[in-house]
Amino acid sequence: MALERALPAARPPGLLPEVQALWPEVAGEALAGATSPVSEREGVVTVACESGLWAQELELLGGDLCERLNARLGRGTVARLRFVVGSGPKGR
Repeated sequence: MALERALPAARPPGLLPEVQALWPEVAGEALAGATSPVSEREGVVTVACESGLWAQELELLGGDLCERLNARLGRGTVARLRFVVGSGPKGR
């Protein structure tokens, strides 16, 4: 309980940590288990996928996921999601 309250304050500032915190909720359990937001530049968030198949599938869902993120963030900060094959820090 105390840890849950302390985590948001301990999170580094910036868009990427916000997206990483929201990703499991926005993407859903299955997608979040196979992907991880790993970088951000000028509103473009790069999401590492464990396979090319995931990256290809998510390109089709990218607009919807971007809208969900922006709805949760309360602003249109995420301009686009970019999906690449690779691993990243899951932190889960």
